[in-house]
Amino acid sequence: MTASTTRRTTAKSAKSRIAVVGAIAVAGTLLLTGCGDQTKSDDNEGSAKESSKGAPLADKLPQQIRSKGVINVGSDIAYAPVEYKDDSGKAVGIDPDVAAALGKQLGVTFNFQNGKFADLVGGLASKRYDIAMSAMTDTKDRQNGIDSDTGKKVGKGVDFVDYFTAGVSLYTLKGDDQGIKTWDDLCGKTIAVQTATFSQDLAKDQAKKCKADGKKALKVEDFATNPEAETRMRSKGADVVSADYPIAAYSVKKAGGGKDFEIVGDQVEAGPYGIAVAKDNAQLRDALQAAMTAIIKSGEYEKIIAKWGVEDGAVTEAKINGGS
Repeated sequence: MTASTTRRTTAKSAKSRIAVVGAIAVAGTLLLTGCGDQTKSDDNEGSAKESSKGAPLADKLPQQIRSKGVINVGSDIAYAPVEYKDDSGKAVGIDPDVAAALGKQLGVTFNFQNGKFADLVGGLASKRYDIAMSAMTDTKDRQNGIDSDTGKKVGKGVDFVDYFTAGVSLYTLKGDDQGIKTWDDLCGKTIAVQTATFSQDLAKDQAKKCKADGKKALKVEDFATNPEAETRMRSKGADVVSADYPIAAYSVKKAGGGKDFEIVGDQVEAGPYGIAVAKDNAQLRDALQAAMTAIIKSGEYEKIIAKWGVEDGAVTEAKINGGS
């Protein structure tokens, strides 16, 4: 199966089985949230400004950000365990924890603002956000501002600071795997995915392959959030959902006390998650890379990844634009 480009996106053929990231062992309840509100992470309580005193990399930030003491983060906060809201409404998960560690190095607070995943890159262009951090796959198309469906240039693109690696999984209602083991088994099925994600690209390409092979059609339904896609499957309007492996594994473990869903087949198309930064903000990009490098070397990054049970997705280097 070939894939077009875009959590998350340019995809090559799913050539090999990807090693499973590991069990997701996390606490907290996933809350479905509306878009456009602002949600602060644990380190965002108190003053909006945080003194840079004692922050070793504060002088690497653009002066404007140093002055305000805040980095505004665009994020789709409904993608547990990468980012989601806990019972008190705070943004929690892998991304908020990594951001908090970066904030200690840079002497600023990372203010997570909830938005539709498909709108996050546009939010960087409009200056609504300073960065986007939302389980977003670093790809050449995103780097170059290329629309994954048309192949046409639609913007300046963004730069990425890579911080995690994840593949894509399929999951079904528990005990009802529909005979699905690989993506080629999807012909004649209905798949639910989140809009503008890698999973959507893979599903669209598989639908084309089903048609080219003369098999029954694969119907692709897309939704604004992954929980909405899961709701569609619960109602049996869809046979299967696709999402990044950490998200799929979390849902399988937590939904209905582990009784609702099951993963089918293996991960495919492993690629890096990146913190997205506007092309004209190289100083901020480089400051984030320096901070990521620091927390990797100090061992703080490793502790965060271990806390969420996703050690196999850890990176050892904070690359810029390392996606393909």
